[in-house]
Amino acid sequence: MYNLECRLLESFDVGLNEAGISGQRLAGRLSAISEIGLTEQHGSCRIGFSQEEKQAKEVVASWMKAVGLKVTTDAAGNVFGRLEGIDPTLPAVLCGSHIDTVPNGGHFDGVLGILLALEVAEAWKETGYVPRRSFEVVIFSDEEGTRFNSGLTGSSALAGTIKVSDLHALIDHDNRTFKEVVEQVGLSAERFTEAKRDLTQVAAFIEVHIEQGDTLEHEDLPIGIVSGIAGLGGLEMTLKGHAGHAGSTRMNNRRDALVAASKIVLAIEELPRRISQTAVATVGQLNVYPNGANVIPGEVKLSVDIRDIDKISLDRLIAQIVETAGNIAAECNIEFSCREVYSTPPIQVSETLRDLQMDIVSKLGMRPMLIPSGAGHDAMILGQFLPMAMFFVRSSMGISHNPREWTSLDDCVIAAKALNRFLQKLCTSSLLEKKEG
Repeated sequence: MYNLECRLLESFDVGLNEAGISGQRLAGRLSAISEIGLTEQHGSCRIGFSQEEKQAKEVVASWMKAVGLKVTTDAAGNVFGRLEGIDPTLPAVLCGSHIDTVPNGGHFDGVLGILLALEVAEAWKETGYVPRRSFEVVIFSDEEGTRFNSGLTGSSALAGTIKVSDLHALIDHDNRTFKEVVEQVGLSAERFTEAKRDLTQVAAFIEVHIEQGDTLEHEDLPIGIVSGIAGLGGLEMTLKGHAGHAGSTRMNNRRDALVAASKIVLAIEELPRRISQTAVATVGQLNVYPNGANVIPGEVKLSVDIRDIDKISLDRLIAQIVETAGNIAAECNIEFSCREVYSTPPIQVSETLRDLQMDIVSKLGMRPMLIPSGAGHDAMILGQFLPMAMFFVRSSMGISHNPREWTSLDDCVIAAKALNRFLQKLCTSSLLEKKEG
């Protein structure tokens, strides 16, 4: 039987526990969440707006209540656990992440950031610390976007960037509408915009996340400081040719949509190198119709995920991909259409918060290292409107979105200690008051 808690505790240095922070408690909670949506390969499957995502939120909400946080859920299913500050009129500091996963994902992506924020609240309770400004632990809905090829849904709803008309256009891989899917977990698509929050009442958003890369491992560092988050561009391309009999249709008379799609995939793999050293592009989904073994493909739909830390380079790459795909389709006598599924600009971290992070990491006896994030996070949505900062935690071999995803408990607890000091500064000092004035 799979037991994440035992694995985490095997090599844990109990001497890292301090100031109310408990590695044992954190291991138990990571393990409890890992059992929700556990796959045969010992991975996690908690798709956005699934019963598994809902159940995991409810479990964490029960822990929030146990530590004395006031728990609320908004119209997008985002969960908040609030610790009232000495001066509740001050804008609050929010800290958290997501609890949904990709199919057969790992046990640290997203959930670690939530549980570390909750661990800080536990530590404050045990040590008697009361913050000057209020503090909220946040669980965002549907960050991964696996079901509808979108993502960052909960944080976008909170920021007020979601339109109900866009939600109604979403259809999952089982041909279920967004409205049908969210109703199964007690939500209403029509009410999603009610999740919009008055962001003048939020001082900053902080997120801790596994790195999902191998930079920290190569540098032998447990944690890093995010310098910025790459912008995202998501495209859905549709190629229409003509389905026909695989045996009786001559090669020079074919309009094979899959052949055109294959050429486009190969072209997309090459294009980022011509634009920027930091740009990437991925064709992650490809659906073939009618998908018969002896039928020439008449239609293909493919998704393209495009990222770069620089907005100018990102925009150039997106335009180049669309133009190149259109040209290839024309050469193959295939109808081509393309729609933008999502678009998020690159986000830079607040310099003031970044400098404080570097100071805290140095005082903990570690070398502060700045790392750009190629992956998208809820912080990139809120960072468009609020001061934002992120810590990265070391990922073993850089593996993520995979059952082999792993972060040691030692590194998790070191991250908790850094987060604890960072949040105390933000919730007590006047550092964030310039924003409010």
